[in-house]
Amino acid sequence: MGNEIQPADLGFFCALASAGSLSAAARELGVSTAAVSKHLAQMEARLSVSLLNRTTRRMSLTPEGELYLEHARRILNDIDSMGEMLGASKATPRGLLRVNATLGFGRSHIAPLISKFVREYPEVEVQLQLSVNPPPLTDDSFDVCVRFGAPPDSRVIARRIAANRRLLCAAPAYIARRGMPKVPSDLARHNCIGIRQGEEAYGLWRLSSGRGKSATTQAVKTRGTLTTNDGEIAVNWALDGHGILMRAEWDIARHLRSGRLVQVLPQHHTPDADIYAVYPQRHRLAARVRAFVDYLALSLARQASADQQADSSAAGTRRR
Repeated sequence: MGNEIQPADLGFFCALASAGSLSAAARELGVSTAAVSKHLAQMEARLSVSLLNRTTRRMSLTPEGELYLEHARRILNDIDSMGEMLGASKATPRGLLRVNATLGFGRSHIAPLISKFVREYPEVEVQLQLSVNPPPLTDDSFDVCVRFGAPPDSRVIARRIAANRRLLCAAPAYIARRGMPKVPSDLARHNCIGIRQGEEAYGLWRLSSGRGKSATTQAVKTRGTLTTNDGEIAVNWALDGHGILMRAEWDIARHLRSGRLVQVLPQHHTPDADIYAVYPQRHRLAARVRAFVDYLALSLARQASADQQADSSAAGTRRR
């Protein structure tokens, strides 16, 4: 009975679980749906357990399937890591890189950078998944997660790849109509655009003034007529003059430069939202992960430098 688990089964089952259905796995693996079904049936017969619950519309893993998947992913990652450690100094980035990022930042910044990255590293295959909330750190289905804020977890490496502030802003038309807030408590009387994302307390904006020991922080409960879980929609509502928005600088910098949005309460600081690349400890020597994270950090630093130069030249033009 030494043939219950065969090496080829591990990659097959990981692909099947990621695909979400037999037909999607068949397309991913380049075989027929019948061949996928047969391979799975042979695995289950050898193991004498059911790995998948199958219905006409969807499939889900059984508890045994979850256990199998967890170990299969770890074993395959260990094999990859061993190869990379043996040739770490001369390793060419290659293989599958699974990336997760937030919807807005992923679409506007990470996806274009991946397009350039794979031209430079043609042996790397990238799968990008965008989600409103970052996956749990225990989820083994991604190699690199790009997220806002450092996760408080020593089991992962969190590398800060870009500074990022949250800023308050509004359209000039809104300010002309409703007036410019002078102090944080004024926000309670304004229409504030709400974004429901992650686990953050919804509608509670924290604003600090001063630095170091003299810093004071106020928490203002805001309200408004418009709320969304999509940052791009919220920015568009602000551009349309519907209210005041708190948004990451990367998302609104171009509108502040053009004057379509103006900063509100600029002398007050809002919580930082620095951008981090997060990956498991075991991937620290993986050439594809190292190359990708380095590429992100360098590209975002160049972008920030270009933006600063644009801001300086715009300010100089206005002074003249």
